[in-house]
Amino acid sequence: MERKLYSMVMALTIIIVFLSACIGGTPKGGSPTSPINQTSTVGREVETSNSTTPSGEDVMKPKLNFPEGYSDFGGWEEKKFKASGYFRVEMDENGVYWLVDPEGYAFVSKGVNAVNYMGDYSPAIGYAPYYSNVLRKYGGIDEWVNLTSRRLVEWGFNTVGSWSSKELYYLFPSTPVLDIGANYGFNWEHGTMPDIFGEDFEEYVRKFVYFNIESMKDNPLIIGYFTDNELRWGPDWRSGNHLLDDFIKLSPDAPGKKVAVEVLEDVFDGDIGRLNRELKTEYKSFDELLNYTGELPSTEVFNEARREFARRYAERYFSVITGEIRKVDPNHLILGVRFAVSPFIRPPEVVFEVAGKYVDVISLNLYNFQVAPKDYLDRIHELSGKPIMITEFSFRAMDSGLPNTKGAGITVQTQKERAEYTKRFIESLMELPYVVGYHWFKYADEPKEGRWDGENSNYGLVNIEDEPYEEMVVMFSELNRNVEKLHSEGKTEGEK
Repeated sequence: MERKLYSMVMALTIIIVFLSACIGGTPKGGSPTSPINQTSTVGREVETSNSTTPSGEDVMKPKLNFPEGYSDFGGWEEKKFKASGYFRVEMDENGVYWLVDPEGYAFVSKGVNAVNYMGDYSPAIGYAPYYSNVLRKYGGIDEWVNLTSRRLVEWGFNTVGSWSSKELYYLFPSTPVLDIGANYGFNWEHGTMPDIFGEDFEEYVRKFVYFNIESMKDNPLIIGYFTDNELRWGPDWRSGNHLLDDFIKLSPDAPGKKVAVEVLEDVFDGDIGRLNRELKTEYKSFDELLNYTGELPSTEVFNEARREFARRYAERYFSVITGEIRKVDPNHLILGVRFAVSPFIRPPEVVFEVAGKYVDVISLNLYNFQVAPKDYLDRIHELSGKPIMITEFSFRAMDSGLPNTKGAGITVQTQKERAEYTKRFIESLMELPYVVGYHWFKYADEPKEGRWDGENSNYGLVNIEDEPYEEMVVMFSELNRNVEKLHSEGKTEGEK
């Protein structure tokens, strides 16, 4: 009977996961897409956000006991600012940036992503093995929630990061991902960027933002909102194209195609003859260029056009979205897009310049660095004028028994090395005066058979059986209680 019931639960889980994927999917392909149906998107997201994030009426303070020296929200009691009732950003008298918790205490966001009892669904085996083990081990979710929340506090964390279980949002400060672009046609797996230049984008954002965050605007547990995760601003692992190269291939009536042609006309100072010589075409006017769907040369003038198009795309994206968020919710931080960054992937600098005009914090998913890339982070801070939060980073070890063949991050041999690499990386980050937090990716390992996109890595603080990696959690338990002091005192030389 028990086995039959368990099989029924797992079958239902698979059906739910499958249906969620079908409903939430975005168009595939390597070129810009039109928006998906706005009515169905807004309706679905209303249900999602209302069921996963508590409102201000439901909770006023975390229901946790942080260690001595920390506030009710996990802030550092040795440094006090004026209390505002919500999280905000401040620079202290020494030029060091801090998040400030609702009670006014300096706050470094020490988080873990995907603290989620569901774990990762693996198509290869037809179920989510971590979730299967949670049910088998604890007989339900309540015990997992209680144990996991205790663990996170014991390990020195004060934030549940993106994609975490809804039950934990009632306990910890959190950072919801709104996925505004993702629900308008952005496809994470393929890097497809939607055409956001039409008037319907503004109406979509207005409805989406209202229905998704209106109920959260008075909740002091929310640090701030991520608008999207890893949008493709230029060449990366998903496509070698710049945005202009994608949008020039759209149909003549597409709003984004018209902007692409306007950019080329501006960069070429209205000289169609000069553009014809570069493209080896014979257009009579830039209006005729709307019919062009070919390749663009890699010359300096076209590279200038690529930068300008990226700037206009970013201006459109950030201005519309942040404007609507602030209308509905003036209380919380806007953490912007979680930018994907590695030694080989760096978004156009103009995008950081534009983002800095609109967001409160620049958020970076930072992989494949042994220590903080100080010169590059300095440059991003200079361009944006805003503090930086590292919203993903991780290291993997081969002694976990996982393949580690798919997914970002440096791979080492042992958990001891993994803990050492992690400690060194965080210390190098927190000695930078403009870094206000770090979120580890992630709580539980991925299935060895691969998750939905094939990732099969040792990212977890716990393994697939929900057993902690002792070296990692001991290291975090010690380090997380010292980073505020480290942040207040020093700077370091990082990796370029």
